[in-house]
Amino acid sequence: MTDVMLLWDNALLFEKLFLEHGIKCQRIAPENLGTPFLPPSKCLMIPTGFANTDYTKVLNGIERSKKKLERFVEKGGVLVIFGPMISEYEYPWLPMKLRYVQKQMSANICITKEHSARCLVENPETEVEFDGYFTDTEGDVIFRDEDGNALMVVKKFGEGMIIATTIHEFPSGDFLKWVVETARSTKI
Repeated sequence: MTDVMLLWDNALLFEKLFLEHGIKCQRIAPENLGTPFLPPSKCLMIPTGFANTDYTKVLNGIERSKKKLERFVEKGGVLVIFGPMISEYEYPWLPMKLRYVQKQMSANICITKEHSARCLVENPETEVEFDGYFTDTEGDVIFRDEDGNALMVVKKFGEGMIIATTIHEFPSGDFLKWVVETARSTKI
């Protein structure tokens, strides 16, 4: 079993973070989603820049995997999505309404709803970097910027949840451990 699967097509510095916290991580390409060879996982994480072809070519595979991603979350998996890093993006592969607008900034964030996922940011009272914000959100907005724009949205779906964020920093070790403890191991 793998704790977290990173959906990406080349090596990432991000992978080192999981090792530092003793979390089993495996990088997979989108064409592997739903194949019988993948082990069960608790979390599927899609890093920042997934829609930007300067960084990766995973977007088409993600969009073709809509039903597989829905089934994974429905059965208890946690899907964590970071910003797409393009000027605007809607998420046609998510079972929720969500629209992203790119705007790179650094600012203080406001906690708008208590949720265990807010441990994504180690210290929310300090300035954080984010690459954009969400509009047309469906789910609970956990963080907003000083202008009221949504920076993190959590939506319960079936037995699992979807966590979308534009915060452009590595998630905290507490967040990674919380996701692994919260999610149910399931096949993608």
